[in-house]
Amino acid sequence: MQELATLTDKHGTPIAVGDEVRVLSVTLDSDMEDDEREMFEFMIGAICEVERVDDQGRAWVTMWWSCGDGNATTSVGLERHQMEIVRR
Repeated sequence: MQELATLTDKHGTPIAVGDEVRVLSVTLDSDMEDDEREMFEFMIGAICEVERVDDQGRAWVTMWWSCGDGNATTSVGLERHQMEIVRR
């Protein structure tokens, strides 16, 4: 059986689903529209709960937005250098 690697933040601190992390950076796609890019950039500095960890070892977090016509979400998979733990 293959052992799963421990997910850590930029300081080497272990991260688990349910922990809160500060978003330090995000990877942006050059094809993004300006309004979509702004939503991702606004996540930088935000504190979000880790919802899941994918097969590549990225911690997925989501921010909710109130819009004129309802709510929207932005989800991003963070690599270790893109986050630091705030709270367990």
